[in-house]
Amino acid sequence: MLTSQRALFDVPHDICYLNAASYSPLPLRTIEAGRAAVFRKGQPWTLPAGFANEQHERARSAAARLINAEAGDIALIPSVGYGVSTAAKLLTIPRGSRVIVLEDDHSSPVLEWYARADAQGFVIETVSQPDDGDWTSALLAVIERRGAPQLALASISSVHWSDGGLIDLDALSRTLKRHKAVFLIDATHHVGVLPLDVKGLDPDFVMFPTYKWLIGPYGRAFMYVAKRHQGGIPLEQTSSGRRAVHSDRKPYFADLRYQADARRFDMGERDHFISMEMAAIGMEMMAQWGSDAVVDRLRMLTERIAEGLRGSGVRAPDKRFRAPHILSLAFGGGMAAELVASLAQDGVYVAPRLGRMRVSPHVYNDEADCDRFVAALASRLRG
Repeated sequence: MLTSQRALFDVPHDICYLNAASYSPLPLRTIEAGRAAVFRKGQPWTLPAGFANEQHERARSAAARLINAEAGDIALIPSVGYGVSTAAKLLTIPRGSRVIVLEDDHSSPVLEWYARADAQGFVIETVSQPDDGDWTSALLAVIERRGAPQLALASISSVHWSDGGLIDLDALSRTLKRHKAVFLIDATHHVGVLPLDVKGLDPDFVMFPTYKWLIGPYGRAFMYVAKRHQGGIPLEQTSSGRRAVHSDRKPYFADLRYQADARRFDMGERDHFISMEMAAIGMEMMAQWGSDAVVDRLRMLTERIAEGLRGSGVRAPDKRFRAPHILSLAFGGGMAAELVASLAQDGVYVAPRLGRMRVSPHVYNDEADCDRFVAALASRLRG
């Protein structure tokens, strides 16, 4: 089994940080790369001519590797929300059809469709949170409901951000294809930990940022665009999205045709000298460890916590339906408002999410962190 990678991070042993699903710490190697990049930006005359493009392609290739995509199918974007807006510009949702979202899903794969529904004449159908935690069955039941309007799109997170509910993407994809519906995946809590093979799954769009499970910086994200959608018009009109707009020679607008692949959807001002390399390093590290090893490690940690809480009155979702790296804890009578803050006073960091406590270890955590959390929580509950 993969051992704790704490030595690669600046996480002191007196800190019990179980909140990767909010922000992960940066590896020491990434911190050093960031420092070097700041100084590089301070002396921009030292940048080689091809430096920016090398960074773009390194990060693009690292993102593609994590989901078994081709580099040309990946766009450089600043956020998942940007990616969803790009997809919305590419799609035509038929009037009278429906778009499926998850109850209390993160705002990114949801709000764009609410903003468009009235003007474009489609309806939003929300899949209610299932009492048993089985999001997949709940989704399939809504899709297959008799007499429902035409299904145009499912825009969902593959792992629910608040309760850690895991969607069976293969089963969902097969069903959506039967209905000829578009499949958009917010894979924020998926990529880098859980396997995702876009060549086998064949979704339409997949987006993911680096600042959580990919141990990277904020403001860097990536978007997979299936080839069938790569002929569309980008969200932004940029010189890099065209085949030949030259700043160093005439004619300036030499060829205004779009790039032939997903590179046309790259964000404007993509030359992030500081954070692009940092993002690439984190993704490369996750790929080097491999999904199987990371899953085994994180499942062991979350199950250790769940077992430690057995009999305490704190409830965890059925492990059949939860992601291996996120544990959502419910409390009889609700979670006390000050509980998470009081744990932080003990050096134990978790997150309050929709009335529950979200616990999310990563590769820098160890068994001692799990035991310390269980003991600290038990102490606070007794108090």
